[in-house]
Amino acid sequence: MLAGPTAVGKGTVAAAVRASHPEVWVSVSATTRPPRPGEVDGVHYRFVSDEEFDQMIADDDLLEWAVVHKAARYGTPRGPVLEALAAGRPAMLEIDLQGARQVRETMPQALFVFLKPPSWDELVRRLVGRGTESEEERTRRLDTAREEMAAESEFDVVVVNHEVHAAADQLVGLMVLDPEPRQIPPSPNHL
Repeated sequence: MLAGPTAVGKGTVAAAVRASHPEVWVSVSATTRPPRPGEVDGVHYRFVSDEEFDQMIADDDLLEWAVVHKAARYGTPRGPVLEALAAGRPAMLEIDLQGARQVRETMPQALFVFLKPPSWDELVRRLVGRGTESEEERTRRLDTAREEMAAESEFDVVVVNHEVHAAADQLVGLMVLDPEPRQIPPSPNHL
């Protein structure tokens, strides 16, 4: 599980893992937020309506889900994760803090990695530099980031994202050093 504060580069690091390490399966989260410029449905996220997300919850099709930044909902579809693990592939979930806490309940044996920025100022620079959020949204995300940064001690390992490819390689190295297969119990509704 890879989690960390907003704008730390989770998506960018996950994309680097996907591009450089095809042996690692990387989850694609579902979200109710609209795509940012350049994001592709099914690659960066699975963009769904509120109604579709509600149905995924009702059908217990999500391993975890949460309202993030007091705005959109995000969640990890359960089926693809189970399929990747059943195929014996190393799997990485890119999730937020709330999702990591939910997965910790159902998969305590998983390796939980916190992606940390080199500094608070760098995190702010990255968020502002994206240019994809309004001032109000940036303020909301920075408030959330302060809370998320305080959760670092809940994780097994901390990786500092000084440079994207180095962070991606470090993550993959952790998967190789921790070869114990990780299992997610099926949902009671999927038995």
